[in-house]
Amino acid sequence: MMIKKIRNLLADNIELWTGKRDALTPPARKNFVGDGDFRQTGEEFFKYFVELGALAPGQNVLDVGCGIGRMAVPLAGYLDKSGSYEGFDIVKKGIDWCKLNITRRYPNFRFQLADIYNKNYNPKGKYPASAYRFPYNDDSFDFVFLTSVFTHMLPPDMENYFSEIARTLKDGGRCLVTFFLANDESMRLMGQGKTRLDFKYDCNNYRTIDKDKPEAAVCYDEKFILDIYKKYGFKINGPIHYGSWCGRPIYLSCQDLIVAVKD
Repeated sequence: MMIKKIRNLLADNIELWTGKRDALTPPARKNFVGDGDFRQTGEEFFKYFVELGALAPGQNVLDVGCGIGRMAVPLAGYLDKSGSYEGFDIVKKGIDWCKLNITRRYPNFRFQLADIYNKNYNPKGKYPASAYRFPYNDDSFDFVFLTSVFTHMLPPDMENYFSEIARTLKDGGRCLVTFFLANDESMRLMGQGKTRLDFKYDCNNYRTIDKDKPEAAVCYDEKFILDIYKKYGFKINGPIHYGSWCGRPIYLSCQDLIVAVKD
């Protein structure tokens, strides 16, 4: 075990010394947040945060499901000392890496481990997502975002998170969330076999690719999601930005993206 740790440490340092990665990019063996390029994906969403979410340098930001800092890294060069970043996730190794490598350089960037049960990532978690209270005060944030979070959550968990977003977001604050949304167009494209994900199991208000492990990928009925926004006091800001996941020829990103304002 000790020999393996030493080899991993040497490999990580070699990546830095040879310029294969920078100090704010995690080693490939530790990255659990997707197959895309870590830096490019972060920069892509940073652009959406500023251009679609109107994020300003002096604002307070919450990253729900922050992973291993993919979205935090580009924000570290943007938020000034009057702004702040808070992130939480259920994967300890991601939080540990972020604290060591990001918070050490940017003290206004803070990360917390959330002891939420997840069959794949945290099977010993204490709290169900449907009952978890975000560890922040009411009206704390100007901007909240969730990337690839509700695409892996079922309705009771997702609704609780919406409630917590509404509680912790200031009046007039914005939230940016990604989804897989089922509507006439995406259903038609799925029927034509053009989708990257086959949401063939219909579970009333959502669809999934795996009936035994539905959280593997969740596609919500668009009307159901829009009703949830209304229920928790949000107004959709601008059009829905549809994604390429179902085979659309015109799209913004991979997943569908919604920006909303707390009334």
